[in-house]
Amino acid sequence: MDKEFNLDTMTDEYVDVLRELGNIGAGNAMTALAQLLNCKVDMQVPQVRLLEFKDVGSLIGGEEQIMAGIYLAVSGDITGSIMFLLDQESAKHLACKLMGMEMTEGGFGEMELSALMEIGNIITGAYLNSLAAITNLKIVPSPPAICIDMAGAILSVPAIEFGTIGDRILLIQSQFMDEIELDGYFIMVPDIESYGKILSSLGMA
Repeated sequence: MDKEFNLDTMTDEYVDVLRELGNIGAGNAMTALAQLLNCKVDMQVPQVRLLEFKDVGSLIGGEEQIMAGIYLAVSGDITGSIMFLLDQESAKHLACKLMGMEMTEGGFGEMELSALMEIGNIITGAYLNSLAAITNLKIVPSPPAICIDMAGAILSVPAIEFGTIGDRILLIQSQFMDEIELDGYFIMVPDIESYGKILSSLGMA
């Protein structure tokens, strides 16, 4: 891949390839979620966007919305990070469902946070595994970290890393439902060399 490759000059063809990778990854993640919860999970076709990082907060409901974020660093043949975001009510619903408990009012207890981290770990793992299988690249996720905070505060973590890369980011919005409709967001932040490796692995160099 050309060393001058950058997100600002990415062609529509490259964007379409990344979009398709996002679709496949999100589909595998929702399959893993259905298996984890032992229930049917329906998913609409994910919306995949390559957009400016500063626009992410407003797209996911506003920077002041309280959300749960599960964050993993990525190493191996590609480096960067991946984050899965859910609004607070959706996150609580999934955590309680995994534990077989009724939803309660208030914040997250230790057991709910642990359940949520497990959910995030499994579905981001499924997403990355599908990416690794398609590209034949080695992708190693770190242990997950979880944060319950305003979206703007959660997004500041990859924003700090992303500041050295450029100003565009791959956002995958997955609308899915079991008993209730949920909005989940995957934010994939490969470094600029990793974008090149991903596209090269698919014969697009």
